[in-house]
Amino acid sequence: MQVWALAGIPEVAAGADLPGMILDAIGAAGDELIDGDILVVTSKIISKAEGRSVRAADREAAITAETVRVVATRARADGGVTRIVQNRLGIVGAAAGVDASNTEPGTILLLPLDPDASARAIASKIRAETGVDVGIIVSDTLGRPWRDGQTDVAIGAAGVHVFDQLHGELDSAGRPLIVTQPCVADELAAAGDLVKGKISGCPVAVVRGMGRLVGDLDLPGASSIVRSSEKDMFRLGADEAHRIGFDEGFKAARAATAAE
Repeated sequence: MQVWALAGIPEVAAGADLPGMILDAIGAAGDELIDGDILVVTSKIISKAEGRSVRAADREAAITAETVRVVATRARADGGVTRIVQNRLGIVGAAAGVDASNTEPGTILLLPLDPDASARAIASKIRAETGVDVGIIVSDTLGRPWRDGQTDVAIGAAGVHVFDQLHGELDSAGRPLIVTQPCVADELAAAGDLVKGKISGCPVAVVRGMGRLVGDLDLPGASSIVRSSEKDMFRLGADEAHRIGFDEGFKAARAATAAE
Protein backbone atom coordinates (compact mmCIF):
# COMPACT_ATOMS: atom_id res chain seq x y z
CA MET A 1 0.00 0.00 0.00
CA GLN A 2 1.21 3.51 -0.83
CA VAL A 3 -0.11 6.71 0.75
CA TRP A 4 0.93 10.21 -0.24
CA ALA A 5 -0.31 13.75 0.26
CA LEU A 6 -1.57 15.62 -2.78
CA ALA A 7 0.17 19.00 -3.04
CA GLY A 8 -1.00 22.00 -5.03
CA ILE A 9 -4.59 22.41 -3.86
CA PRO A 10 -5.17 26.15 -3.29
CA GLU A 11 -7.24 27.75 -0.55
CA VAL A 12 -10.86 26.61 -0.90
CA ALA A 13 -13.71 29.13 -0.97
CA ALA A 14 -17.48 28.68 -0.94
CA GLY A 15 -18.72 27.21 -4.21
CA ALA A 16 -15.31 25.76 -5.16
CA ASP A 17 -15.18 22.80 -7.55
CA LEU A 18 -13.37 20.31 -5.31
CA PRO A 19 -13.24 17.42 -7.83
CA GLY A 20 -11.78 19.80 -10.41
CA MET A 21 -9.21 21.13 -7.94
CA ILE A 22 -8.17 17.58 -7.00
CA LEU A 23 -7.79 16.55 -10.64
CA ASP A 24 -5.83 19.72 -11.44
CA ALA A 25 -3.44 18.99 -8.57
CA ILE A 26 -2.96 15.41 -9.75
CA GLY A 27 -2.27 16.59 -13.30
CA ALA A 28 0.14 19.28 -12.14
CA ALA A 29 2.10 16.61 -10.28
CA GLY A 30 2.43 14.62 -13.49
CA ASP A 31 0.45 11.77 -11.96
CA GLU A 32 -2.85 10.11 -12.79
CA LEU A 33 -5.41 8.13 -10.87
CA ILE A 34 -5.85 4.42 -11.45
CA ASP A 35 -8.72 2.04 -10.69
CA GLY A 36 -8.84 1.25 -6.99
CA ASP A 37 -7.29 4.49 -5.76
CA ILE A 38 -8.92 5.95 -2.64
CA LEU A 39 -8.83 9.68 -1.94
CA VAL A 40 -8.94 10.76 1.70
CA VAL A 41 -10.37 14.28 1.76
CA THR A 42 -10.27 16.44 4.87
CA SER A 43 -13.80 17.47 5.84
CA LYS A 44 -12.65 21.03 6.37
CA ILE A 45 -12.26 21.79 2.66
CA ILE A 46 -15.68 20.30 1.98
CA SER A 47 -17.17 22.54 4.67
CA LYS A 48 -15.46 25.53 3.09
CA ALA A 49 -16.72 24.64 -0.40
CA GLU A 50 -20.24 24.14 0.96
CA GLY A 51 -20.21 27.49 2.76
CA ARG A 52 -20.42 26.00 6.25
CA SER A 53 -18.60 28.86 7.99
CA VAL A 54 -20.01 31.06 10.76
CA ARG A 55 -18.64 33.90 12.86
CA ALA A 56 -16.24 32.82 15.59
CA ALA A 57 -18.23 34.89 18.08
CA ASP A 58 -21.13 32.49 17.53
CA ARG A 59 -19.11 29.35 18.36
CA GLU A 60 -20.97 28.35 21.52
CA ALA A 61 -24.33 28.95 19.85
CA ALA A 62 -23.17 26.92 16.85
CA ILE A 63 -22.16 24.02 19.10
CA THR A 64 -25.58 24.12 20.73
CA ALA A 65 -27.33 24.18 17.36
CA GLU A 66 -25.31 21.18 16.12
CA THR A 67 -25.91 19.20 19.33
CA VAL A 68 -28.54 16.47 19.57
CA ARG A 69 -27.52 15.07 22.97
CA VAL A 70 -25.05 16.14 25.65
CA VAL A 71 -22.85 13.27 26.83
CA ALA A 72 -20.55 15.07 29.27
CA THR A 73 -19.34 18.54 30.19
CA ARG A 74 -16.16 19.50 32.04
CA ALA A 75 -14.91 22.86 33.24
CA ARG A 76 -11.48 23.87 31.92
CA ALA A 77 -8.70 25.68 33.76
CA ASP A 78 -9.16 28.68 31.46
CA GLY A 79 -12.73 29.13 32.67
CA GLY A 80 -14.35 27.59 29.61
CA VAL A 81 -16.32 24.38 29.33
CA THR A 82 -15.56 21.35 27.17
CA ARG A 83 -18.71 19.75 25.82
CA ILE A 84 -18.74 16.15 24.60
CA VAL A 85 -21.91 15.80 22.57
CA GLN A 86 -23.65 13.75 19.93
CA ASN A 87 -24.09 15.92 16.85
CA ARG A 88 -26.77 15.75 14.19
CA LEU A 89 -24.66 13.24 12.22
CA GLY A 90 -24.70 10.86 15.20
CA ILE A 91 -21.00 11.38 15.89
CA VAL A 92 -19.97 11.75 19.55
CA GLY A 93 -17.08 14.14 20.06
CA ALA A 94 -15.94 17.46 21.46
CA ALA A 95 -17.76 20.63 20.46
CA ALA A 96 -19.99 18.84 17.91
CA GLY A 97 -17.18 19.01 15.36
CA VAL A 98 -17.21 22.83 15.29
CA ASP A 99 -13.64 23.81 14.42
CA ALA A 100 -11.62 27.02 14.47
CA SER A 101 -8.31 25.72 13.06
CA ASN A 102 -7.17 26.47 9.51
CA THR A 103 -10.03 28.90 8.92
CA GLU A 104 -10.25 32.56 8.00
CA PRO A 105 -9.67 34.86 11.00
CA GLY A 106 -12.91 35.52 12.82
CA THR A 107 -14.66 32.44 11.43
CA ILE A 108 -15.25 28.82 12.42
CA LEU A 109 -16.40 25.83 10.41
CA LEU A 110 -19.27 23.42 10.89
CA LEU A 111 -19.12 19.88 9.57
CA PRO A 112 -20.63 19.21 6.13
CA LEU A 113 -24.40 18.79 6.13
CA ASP A 114 -24.18 15.26 4.69
CA PRO A 115 -20.59 13.96 4.40
CA ASP A 116 -21.69 10.77 2.63
CA ALA A 117 -23.51 12.81 -0.02
CA SER A 118 -20.48 15.08 -0.36
CA ALA A 119 -18.26 12.02 -0.86
CA ARG A 120 -20.62 10.63 -3.51
CA ALA A 121 -20.65 13.93 -5.38
CA ILE A 122 -16.84 14.05 -5.49
CA ALA A 123 -16.52 10.38 -6.45
CA SER A 124 -19.18 10.67 -9.15
CA LYS A 125 -17.53 13.63 -10.84
CA ILE A 126 -14.01 12.19 -10.68
CA ARG A 127 -15.24 8.86 -12.05
CA ALA A 128 -17.13 10.65 -14.84
CA GLU A 129 -14.17 12.90 -15.73
CA THR A 130 -11.50 10.18 -15.69
CA GLY A 131 -13.29 6.89 -16.28
CA VAL A 132 -11.41 5.59 -13.24
CA ASP A 133 -13.15 3.84 -10.34
CA VAL A 134 -11.99 5.68 -7.23
CA GLY A 135 -13.30 5.72 -3.68
CA ILE A 136 -13.65 8.74 -1.43
CA ILE A 137 -13.21 8.96 2.34
CA VAL A 138 -14.14 12.20 4.12
CA SER A 139 -12.02 12.46 7.27
CA ASP A 140 -12.26 14.43 10.48
CA THR A 141 -10.34 14.39 13.77
CA LEU A 142 -11.79 12.85 16.93
CA GLY A 143 -10.61 11.93 20.40
CA ARG A 144 -11.21 8.42 21.76
CA PRO A 145 -12.68 7.31 25.11
CA TRP A 146 -10.00 6.14 27.56
CA ARG A 147 -7.13 7.27 25.32
CA ASP A 148 -5.34 10.62 25.09
CA GLY A 149 -4.70 12.28 21.77
CA GLN A 150 -6.73 12.30 18.59
CA THR A 151 -6.87 10.41 15.31
CA ASP A 152 -8.65 10.94 12.01
CA VAL A 153 -11.75 8.87 11.31
CA ALA A 154 -14.16 8.57 8.39
CA ILE A 155 -17.28 10.72 8.66
CA GLY A 156 -18.18 10.30 4.98
CA ALA A 157 -17.53 7.63 2.36
CA ALA A 158 -18.51 6.75 -1.20
CA GLY A 159 -17.48 3.83 -3.39
CA VAL A 160 -15.60 2.22 -0.49
CA HIS A 161 -16.44 -0.71 1.75
CA VAL A 162 -16.30 0.88 5.21
CA PHE A 163 -15.95 -2.49 6.97
CA ASP A 164 -13.81 -5.52 6.19
CA GLN A 165 -16.18 -8.42 6.88
CA LEU A 166 -14.05 -11.17 8.40
CA HIS A 167 -16.57 -13.06 10.52
CA GLY A 168 -16.74 -16.64 9.34
CA GLU A 169 -13.08 -16.63 8.28
CA LEU A 170 -10.58 -18.79 10.16
CA ASP A 171 -7.75 -17.47 12.28
CA SER A 172 -4.20 -18.87 12.17
CA ALA A 173 -5.21 -21.65 14.57
CA GLY A 174 -8.23 -22.66 12.51
CA ARG A 175 -10.80 -21.08 14.83
CA PRO A 176 -13.68 -19.17 13.18
CA LEU A 177 -13.73 -15.41 13.63
CA ILE A 178 -17.04 -14.43 15.25
CA VAL A 179 -17.14 -10.64 15.62
CA THR A 180 -14.04 -9.45 13.76
CA GLN A 181 -15.06 -6.50 11.59
CA PRO A 182 -12.24 -4.00 11.06
CA CYS A 183 -13.48 -0.50 10.31
CA VAL A 184 -11.22 -0.02 7.32
CA ALA A 185 -12.73 3.40 6.54
CA ASP A 186 -11.37 4.75 9.83
CA GLU A 187 -8.02 3.05 9.19
CA LEU A 188 -7.82 4.67 5.76
CA ALA A 189 -8.68 8.06 7.26
CA ALA A 190 -5.92 7.68 9.86
CA ALA A 191 -3.42 6.55 7.21
CA GLY A 192 -4.25 9.62 5.15
CA ASP A 193 -3.69 11.89 8.15
CA LEU A 194 -0.16 10.53 8.59
CA VAL A 195 0.84 12.16 5.31
CA LYS A 196 -1.58 15.11 5.20
CA GLY A 197 -0.88 16.32 8.71
CA LYS A 198 -2.63 19.33 10.24
CA ILE A 199 -0.42 22.20 9.10
CA SER A 200 1.00 21.06 5.76
CA GLY A 201 -1.65 22.68 3.57
CA CYS A 202 -2.28 19.31 1.90
CA PRO A 203 -5.92 18.42 2.60
CA VAL A 204 -6.11 15.35 0.32
CA ALA A 205 -4.22 12.05 0.42
CA VAL A 206 -4.11 9.29 -2.19
CA VAL A 207 -4.17 5.67 -1.01
CA ARG A 208 -3.07 3.11 -3.60
CA GLY A 209 -3.04 -0.66 -3.23
CA MET A 210 -6.36 -1.14 -1.43
CA GLY A 211 -8.48 -1.53 -4.53
CA ARG A 212 -10.23 -4.56 -3.07
CA LEU A 213 -12.18 -2.11 -0.89
CA VAL A 214 -13.44 0.03 -3.80
CA GLY A 215 -16.91 -0.70 -5.14
CA ASP A 216 -20.16 0.85 -6.31
CA LEU A 217 -21.22 4.33 -5.24
CA ASP A 218 -24.35 2.92 -3.58
CA LEU A 219 -22.32 1.09 -0.91
CA PRO A 220 -23.23 2.10 2.67
CA GLY A 221 -21.47 5.30 3.66
CA ALA A 222 -19.72 6.29 6.87
CA SER A 223 -23.05 6.96 8.57
CA SER A 224 -23.32 3.15 8.87
CA ILE A 225 -20.31 3.21 11.21
CA VAL A 226 -22.14 5.17 13.91
CA ARG A 227 -23.27 2.82 16.67
CA SER A 228 -27.01 2.89 17.30
CA SER A 229 -28.38 4.10 20.63
CA GLU A 230 -29.56 0.56 21.42
CA LYS A 231 -25.94 -0.65 21.30
CA ASP A 232 -24.39 2.37 23.03
CA MET A 233 -23.09 1.23 26.42
CA PHE A 234 -21.62 4.65 27.27
CA ARG A 235 -24.38 7.15 26.60
CA LEU A 236 -23.26 9.40 29.47
CA GLY A 237 -20.00 10.43 31.08
CA ALA A 238 -19.26 8.65 34.35
CA ASP A 239 -19.90 11.74 36.52
CA GLU A 240 -23.17 12.47 34.72
CA ALA A 241 -24.38 8.87 35.02
CA HIS A 242 -23.48 8.81 38.74
CA ARG A 243 -25.32 12.07 39.39
CA ILE A 244 -28.47 10.95 37.57
CA GLY A 245 -28.42 7.59 39.34
CA PHE A 246 -27.97 9.27 42.72
CA ASP A 247 -30.81 11.73 42.08
CA GLU A 248 -33.17 8.97 40.95
CA GLY A 249 -32.27 6.79 43.93
CA PHE A 250 -32.74 9.71 46.32
CA LYS A 251 -36.16 10.50 44.87
CA ALA A 252 -37.19 6.85 45.09
CA ALA A 253 -36.06 6.65 48.73
CA ARG A 254 -38.02 9.79 49.64
CA ALA A 255 -41.10 8.47 47.90
CA ALA A 256 -40.80 5.15 49.76
CA THR A 257 -40.36 6.93 53.12
CA ALA A 258 -43.38 9.14 52.47
CA ALA A 259 -45.49 6.10 51.67
CA GLU A 260 -44.71 4.41 55.01
